[in-house]
Amino acid sequence: MSAPTDAQRMEKIVSLCKRRGFIFQSSEIYGGLNGAWDYGPLGVELKRNLKNYWWRVMVHERDDVIGMDGAILTHPAVLKASGHVEGFSDLLVDCRTCKSRWRADQIVVNKGGQQCPRCGSKDLTEPREFNLMLETHIGSIDPRSGPTYTEPPTALTGTSQAELPKAVPKIPFDVMRPAGEQIALVYLRPETAQSIFVQFKNILEVSRKKLPFGIAQIGKAFRNEINPRNFTFRSREFEQMEVEYFCRPEQGMELLDYWKEERLKFYENIGISRERLNVKTVSDKERAFYSKGTYDIEYDFPFGLQELEGVAYRTDYDLKQHQDASGKSLEYFDDEKKERFIPHVVEPSAGVDRTILALICDAFAEDQAPDDKGKMESRIVLRLHPRIAPIKCAVFPLLKNKEPLVAKAKEIVDLLRPHMSVFYDESGAIGRRYRRQDEIGTPFGVTVDFETLGEKDPKLRESVTLRERDSMKQERVRISDLLQLLSMRIA
Repeated sequence: MSAPTDAQRMEKIVSLCKRRGFIFQSSEIYGGLNGAWDYGPLGVELKRNLKNYWWRVMVHERDDVIGMDGAILTHPAVLKASGHVEGFSDLLVDCRTCKSRWRADQIVVNKGGQQCPRCGSKDLTEPREFNLMLETHIGSIDPRSGPTYTEPPTALTGTSQAELPKAVPKIPFDVMRPAGEQIALVYLRPETAQSIFVQFKNILEVSRKKLPFGIAQIGKAFRNEINPRNFTFRSREFEQMEVEYFCRPEQGMELLDYWKEERLKFYENIGISRERLNVKTVSDKERAFYSKGTYDIEYDFPFGLQELEGVAYRTDYDLKQHQDASGKSLEYFDDEKKERFIPHVVEPSAGVDRTILALICDAFAEDQAPDDKGKMESRIVLRLHPRIAPIKCAVFPLLKNKEPLVAKAKEIVDLLRPHMSVFYDESGAIGRRYRRQDEIGTPFGVTVDFETLGEKDPKLRESVTLRERDSMKQERVRISDLLQLLSMRIA
């Protein structure tokens, strides 16, 4: 059997994600919402495990990083000071033939000139700026300036659902705020970083940290992407894991290299192959104007080499912008050197959804395994690292109609469940049950058989068969040793 192409491999991964409950199209029963995705029962566990491990490594295991959780709704002044209101945009190009829209860097360029990636037409508009921020309004209706009814509200009684929009007057945006409130327009934050910068002084004072130190945050961000694509890779709603690491100016370049190496180790420690990771040094022309150095950590997806995480030396740009715009000092006072200055910042910023996709792509494999009769058949397996896998261990009674086997299997579930995610399955042949767990990445399977009951050999009483997913090797383990053994292997 020939190896699948990258496109075929990606199709299989997307199919697996939906079939087994990792990721669903958002609002699917209504035709779906482009650029938005919902995580199912397995996906949410995988996502939670990733974020928990990131927080453990980046915050709990360090003395120099503390956390925060900022609001999604963002004051316009924050994003005006940061430059997002004026400059957070992509170049947009329309195809006049098929009416599709593209980022300018997606347009195909060949000897014949530029052409549409979808239909091949050369009838394209000139590139124009398209702001990526999503805005909303806060506040309720001001009764003094809002609409009035010509009849009492009771007159609407009996109005059909279809007629209701015509019967109720429209409420203009300019009255969608409390009386006297000045701020009606707010933004859904386009990145999590800015809430860290505007809270820098408060966190510095309450934490009493000394430079260098970092502030970590995991949270949602929103960008009105022109053309969301490649499954969950580019979405309009996504989640970030990032640290703003504050330092003295002379430490910036050294810390940039330090964080690049730390982040590469992180990806290897969650099971992503180093061979599929690439570090791109972003050129002066490509990187942000305020950055003195940026690395992109890329992963080789089936659709190409793409950015997983950026590690950027942002200098003192952000704090200086907010200090100037707010009139509030964001300086740091160095007790030892008796000097005040605005700290510089190195930022490792990773995408949760992109990392989840990389984990699944890297773990996805097809191989051959024997069925219950010893005949070789193909299997799909997710070789997820045990510390990230949604379910750590599955427990199976060999036969579901033998009450002593079922009772003992449920005892083991009760033993393990307070310490790890466990799945109980008694349906179907044991080989079929193994395959189901292989497909969702469960690293270990425990089978309760007649040896567990001591029926064949009293020496094997209170022992079970422990199966490892990737090698499919099985070993006999005493139930009393099972929790400790599994805990060590999934740490």
